[in-house]
Amino acid sequence: MDQIDRDIINGLHGGLAICERPYLDAAQRLGLSEDELLSRLARLLKDGVLTRVGPLYQIERMGGAFTLAALHAPAEEFEQVAQRVNALPQVAHNYERDHDLNMWFVIATETPAEIEEVIHTIERETGCSVFNFPKSREYFVELKLKA
Repeated sequence: MDQIDRDIINGLHGGLAICERPYLDAAQRLGLSEDELLSRLARLLKDGVLTRVGPLYQIERMGGAFTLAALHAPAEEFEQVAQRVNALPQVAHNYERDHDLNMWFVIATETPAEIEEVIHTIERETGCSVFNFPKSREYFVELKLKA
């Protein structure tokens, strides 16, 4: 990473403008061309420096839902179970944990009812019981680490 990459990361922490060309707006604020910004973001994503670039939405305000879920995958089947869970488009942020519930993941759906459908699909396809941990309260933590 060079200083321009750091400036991009730090500059985008505050978000992208809601406009027709948000990357052009960001590029101009950073003193770059839109193409250079997009090229650098693509490289930072490819290299794993960044995992995503984009907005965060309050999915419930749009009629959707999300939940934290966990299951126990037998050690010898962990990779196969993870592949089946990760293959579902509603699943994100799958993490292995050193715990009896050794696989934790987020389920995000277009409707609240779809959460249970996804859980049943995972249980049917993996043979593992899924534990649903819906949020009971929301906290906003604005963590911005300077690059």
